[in-house]
Amino acid sequence: MSLRQKLLLLFSLTVAAAVAAVAWTVLVRIRRVFEQRDQEETALFVSQFQREFQHRSAEVAAAVDRLAAGEGARAMALELVQTGDASPYLTAAQTMAQDAQLDFLEIVGPDGNVVSSAQWPARFGYPEPAVFNAANQPFLKREQLPDGSTALGLFAVRSIRGTDPPVKLIGGARLDQSFLADLPVAPGMQIGLYSDPQTAVNADLATGATSSAAAAYDPTRLVGVDGNLPGAAHYQRLIETALKSGAQTNGIVDPTARREDSLNATATPLKNQSGDAMAVLIVALSRAGMVEAQQHIRAIAYGVAAGGILLAIAFSLWIAARFSRPIEQLARAAEEVAGGNWDVRVRPRGRDEVSVLARSFNHMTARLADQRERLIQSERVAAWRELARRLAHELKNPLFPLQLTVENLVRARELPQEEFDEVFRESTSTLNAEIANLKKIVGRFSDFSKMPKPELERIEASDVIWRVALLHCPWLVRGVKDSGEGYVGPAPIGCSVELSLEPMPLNADPELLHRALSNLVLNAIDAMPNGGTLTLSARPIGDKVELRVADTGEGLTPEECERLFTPYYTTKQHGTGLGLAIVQSVVADHAGTISVESHAGGGAAFIIMLPKAGA
Repeated sequence: MSLRQKLLLLFSLTVAAAVAAVAWTVLVRIRRVFEQRDQEETALFVSQFQREFQHRSAEVAAAVDRLAAGEGARAMALELVQTGDASPYLTAAQTMAQDAQLDFLEIVGPDGNVVSSAQWPARFGYPEPAVFNAANQPFLKREQLPDGSTALGLFAVRSIRGTDPPVKLIGGARLDQSFLADLPVAPGMQIGLYSDPQTAVNADLATGATSSAAAAYDPTRLVGVDGNLPGAAHYQRLIETALKSGAQTNGIVDPTARREDSLNATATPLKNQSGDAMAVLIVALSRAGMVEAQQHIRAIAYGVAAGGILLAIAFSLWIAARFSRPIEQLARAAEEVAGGNWDVRVRPRGRDEVSVLARSFNHMTARLADQRERLIQSERVAAWRELARRLAHELKNPLFPLQLTVENLVRARELPQEEFDEVFRESTSTLNAEIANLKKIVGRFSDFSKMPKPELERIEASDVIWRVALLHCPWLVRGVKDSGEGYVGPAPIGCSVELSLEPMPLNADPELLHRALSNLVLNAIDAMPNGGTLTLSARPIGDKVELRVADTGEGLTPEECERLFTPYYTTKQHGTGLGLAIVQSVVADHAGTISVESHAGGGAAFIIMLPKAGA
């Protein structure tokens, strides 16, 4: 990935992350603001409901108080206490309920049994447990009706004055849709009242305790201002949780699949005197405003993100033109310097850090070029000095015998003719041998100084190996024997050729490469005076070809391996130290490398790595 692409990706991710963080923060804040507003509106409505509940409770209590204080009720109560005959008053509760505008009214005798019931006349003689545990305050009570259903109401119990034992009145008003209609409802708010249906209601006349078994959730019992509350089935979990826990419960209700139709609902349980939840008040506020605001924020965030990414692209292009292009130019220039072009320069622009880097790079390459020239000159001087020293050393060895031979000839001139002739023949033989040695030394130095440039052509590595093997292996295997079947020359050396079956094309000079490999083969032969095995191999390794010449001779020490390719360094008693230097020069001219693997006593392997043709 280029620097320009990295900058573009970095800027885009930065913009996207920043916009996402801001959008998320705003969305969370909006949700909290709306939730706080809903909580405040719900709390306000619940307080209004409680005030209306208390007002309605006070009205019921006042109505029952008026009935209990009336002269007609007192006369009825006195007669009931004196005679115990309730038959004349079986329908009295209906008349009294109509006069007091109560939905429920029952007259309960001193024994706790119903004397007259306005809502269910057939309950005559049934016990009414509520009169035993009712305090002076109004309370919630679930009232059974003749059709088997129940109704929730606000009830108050009062004793008719002047009677002992007391005759009591228990009257109440329904807590239903009409009650909700009198409450002030804010726009976007839905309210509902769920009265918990219960199947069995039992009473203990001695203690006044009641027990009941709750029925399954019935959506039809959740009523609103205008009748059944829409989507009543979706409030089931919320209502059941409030009834079970007896505490206010909040939750999100989704009447439809559209998020805009969701409601933030609060369920407040309404309890009787014993603390049991008798009903649940539902206050649901629409979340449409919050959802719309969040969608609007998201749309703005997407727009800002898209615009930011476009700006990031433009900014990255500008950055690329301002910074990345000069850096890319510096990188290309550094590659050219690494490739050997020491004269490359980068044009600095401006006065920023990149321009300072460009000027520093130009200064560095100029210094490197100067140092290269000085180094080349120093190397040339050192090479000529080393050449002169080595040449003087090599020439000094044959010159000393020549000097002695000439001095012997001068002294022999005084000898008799026959003795002089014998000394002359021996001396001329020595002179010829030493002169031949001088020619050989001069020829070696001449060859090293006149290494020709390779003439490249496409060849196969296996052909080069076979050519060298066919030249040297036949006489190596046979050796040289005398008449006594003993070896007068080198002992037999086994020759092994290992070639890969894959094609191994090379762009190389076949003659120079043959000469280099032959030189390595001769060195390997010299390293095995007592015989051994010579191995020639070639195999492809990636985009290169490995040529290997290995022997099983005495091997080399680590110090010898390090200095082996240094000109004029040799481990042989009679050697110029130029053979391996010539091999290294040939390999370098073919863009290859040569190395040695060896340890003392374990043989040696010379490894040549050459690039494949076309690589």
